[in-house]
Amino acid sequence: MKIYRRLLPFLRPYLPQFFLALGCMVVFSVTSGALPFVVEHVFDDIFAAKNLDALRILPLIIIGVFVVRGLVNFGHSYLMEYVGQRIVEDLRNRLNRHLQYLSVAYFHNNPTGTILSRVTNDTTLVREALTQTSASMMKDSTTLLALVIVAFVKDWFLAVLAFIVFPLTILPLMEVYKKVRRFSRQGQGALGYLSALLQEAIQGNRVVKAFGMEAYEQQRFAAENRRIFRHSMRAGRLRAFVPSMVELVAACGIAAVVWYGGASVIEGERTQGAFVAFLTAMLLLYEPFKHLTRTNAAIQTGLAAAERLFEVLDEPPEVSDRPGAQRLPGVAQGLRFEHVSFRYGQEWVLKDICLNIRAGEVVALVGPSGGGKSTLADLIPRFYDVEQGHICVDGTDIRDITLQSLRAQIAVVTQFTFLFNDTVRNNIAYGGPQRPLEEVVAAAEAAYAHDFITALPQGYDTVIGELGVRLSGGQRQRLAIARALLKNAPILILDEATSSLDNESERLVQAAIERLMTGRTVLVIAHRLSTIHRADRIVVIHEGRIVEEGGHEELLAHNAQYRKLYDLQFQSPTLH
Repeated sequence: MKIYRRLLPFLRPYLPQFFLALGCMVVFSVTSGALPFVVEHVFDDIFAAKNLDALRILPLIIIGVFVVRGLVNFGHSYLMEYVGQRIVEDLRNRLNRHLQYLSVAYFHNNPTGTILSRVTNDTTLVREALTQTSASMMKDSTTLLALVIVAFVKDWFLAVLAFIVFPLTILPLMEVYKKVRRFSRQGQGALGYLSALLQEAIQGNRVVKAFGMEAYEQQRFAAENRRIFRHSMRAGRLRAFVPSMVELVAACGIAAVVWYGGASVIEGERTQGAFVAFLTAMLLLYEPFKHLTRTNAAIQTGLAAAERLFEVLDEPPEVSDRPGAQRLPGVAQGLRFEHVSFRYGQEWVLKDICLNIRAGEVVALVGPSGGGKSTLADLIPRFYDVEQGHICVDGTDIRDITLQSLRAQIAVVTQFTFLFNDTVRNNIAYGGPQRPLEEVVAAAEAAYAHDFITALPQGYDTVIGELGVRLSGGQRQRLAIARALLKNAPILILDEATSSLDNESERLVQAAIERLMTGRTVLVIAHRLSTIHRADRIVVIHEGRIVEEGGHEELLAHNAQYRKLYDLQFQSPTLH
């Protein structure tokens, strides 16, 4: 019931259509309850009395009843489909909206395929549980109730005799449904992991082929697929057991009615029409009861999916605006790190970082891989929040600044270039899709990308494929730099921004970047020291700490950590 209460707000906007569908369902159920009376009338008042006038009218009545049943059944099915599809639309929009505001750490800890499975597959299962199966349950319940009332009205003793065995099945069925829900949840989780495996294999198909691992990926996929099969069969076995048990119980009730009621008809205690009418009600009653048991199993599957959805919706963003957060209109003074420490889990990645970056200054971070350089850069736009200490912009803690206004002042180009499966123009203008083409072209020219763009089949309107797969590595990197140039933010973070370029492209882009640096606060992360020797200041980070700071020549003269890095890159070892 708790899950249903949480789902009801998604149904509330469509209550008029939902109740109209319920009205159609009630009419359908009432006509089902009327059928036993029609049967009794046919046997006792028409056939037994040989009433030809009534017989002539009977076909018209039958046709009229089934026309009404067909219309209301269509109305019920169509309206429920409408409500269900709108709920799926709203659920997916809500999930996507929430996902967009979750912190970066959430996406690092959860496979993409699992998240996609919840947005696509689980929402469909919830729709079925909330509308189709619930409506089917209500429809069958009202039909069942109408027929039970008819049965007791027609012959209360036979009704008691028929239904006395049904209460014995309730507790076993409840236990079965709990297991169905558990197995369904496990199966849905396995399906999400299977999606993650498939996505990795598709996106990494070049690596798979290069290492000849096709058979290995097939084996991994088949193993996970087999696990889904086992979970599905456990739930399927239970779902298959329920109708068999219901049929056995129903058979016992009908057998008792036939034995006792048939004997009473032979002895003249009941009319043939009354007995056939009661037996008709029993046979009609059997179908909705069987449907109810199957529908309940489907509802348990949907509720398991709903639990998985609410796990996502209940996940709070680790990084969010503080109450009373202020807008950041611009950057006048610069950035300051005050005793900043940060860790992933239990491992401290940054330790007591103190660093002042003045407005307009170009600061380069260097050091061995894994030392914490990229993590330090990620803290500035608040992809993560510091564990200890403060990061300030113009003297204000960035946690007291709204996320939107903070990130509006920062442009980022990373070593892992991400481009969307969209046109060149839209990728460069990402964040400002209404920017005029002239500005997009100017940014591309500044990034030395204009020439190769105009050589593409549709120029700036060329769709570049998923992750920009139709472009070379250097071309992708130059588009990402053009995107940062167009944003024109006062703070620029370059994380190995020229790592994918050949020497000629690197020279051209480096020149564009140097022009962009003028009047801006720039943080450059680089492993290749040749790209940062013109920085105003170089900061050496080793094992999460700042160990050196100064200019290129000054640090070389210290003959310490920077000198070691420099010698490793520019002095070739002597071979013996």
